[in-house]
Amino acid sequence: MLTRVSFIAAAVAAAFATLSVGAIAADQPAQANPYAAPQSASATDFIEVFAKLNGKTPGYRKGHARGVCAAGEFVPSAAARQRFATPLFAVDKAPLIMRFSMGGGNPNADERRGARGLGIQFQLDDNQFHHIAGLTVPLFAGKNPQQFLGLLQWSAKIQAGEATPADLQKYFAANPEMQAQREWSQGRQASAEYTSSNYYGIHAFFADQPNAAAQAFRWQLEPVAGEQQLTAAEVESLPPSFLDERLTERLKKDGKVVFNWVWTLAEPGDATNNPAQLWPADREQVTVGTITVTSSGSDQCEPVNFDPMRVALGISPSDDPVLPIRSVAYAISQGMRLNNQ
Repeated sequence: MLTRVSFIAAAVAAAFATLSVGAIAADQPAQANPYAAPQSASATDFIEVFAKLNGKTPGYRKGHARGVCAAGEFVPSAAARQRFATPLFAVDKAPLIMRFSMGGGNPNADERRGARGLGIQFQLDDNQFHHIAGLTVPLFAGKNPQQFLGLLQWSAKIQAGEATPADLQKYFAANPEMQAQREWSQGRQASAEYTSSNYYGIHAFFADQPNAAAQAFRWQLEPVAGEQQLTAAEVESLPPSFLDERLTERLKKDGKVVFNWVWTLAEPGDATNNPAQLWPADREQVTVGTITVTSSGSDQCEPVNFDPMRVALGISPSDDPVLPIRSVAYAISQGMRLNNQ
């Protein structure tokens, strides 16, 4: 049975990715089942539930509140230049502004547990940008914003003593699409460092091709040095804050950390509109370049809104129902942060 602490960690791991401008209605009729997902989800709903979970956090990002800036560069691969028609791969190399973070809205999040996040801004020619935002889990905690909102609402009720983990079990049972992320995460410890885990874009995008229809893809970043999780002993012995220091030490020791940027290519029939569903493991993968982290600790990422809908020419979002509402939601959060709200 999931405890109150582990439940909140699981909810936060899904990331603050589903705020919307107005109410987004679910494509299902009203139900009497109290454990059904909400029928709509709005930006106000998410802001209110995050305030219940984390308290007021003026001046902080409403999602991924705890984090550290980093910088580096991107070098596209020859395969990427050949297969995809986008300025993203036309450069020899591109400077990167990056931010590693903890999932959720708590600026004092316990770094021994929970998902890590990574936002990257690619600085391209002609003052163009490309953004990506990923998590250390490959699945979203629900097929749509409504399911994720319900998860957070039950989390807040449990935290306030108004519900129990048994209610959570009933919510998952009523929303079976949410089980996949939960099952994937079971038995996995958090990464030992910000740079010792894969990061997943979760959502599908499309990339133009020179002589063919646009190709649907999902992306992931894979550390060249491999993944490393915390041991059970480390989870118990480490202080709640250690990731920034480990990143500094890693860069001081090795000089850089390199990730391969890998795209998984969809085949006909693969769902592009369900971030809670993985594609089959045998799908073709293309390494489209390397992302190298070279420094950390500055404040250059602070003004950046890592909006994953801000993409280079030749890249476009899919029909994933979560993606269209993220852009304005991130802008709302950015405005609140810059106004110390």
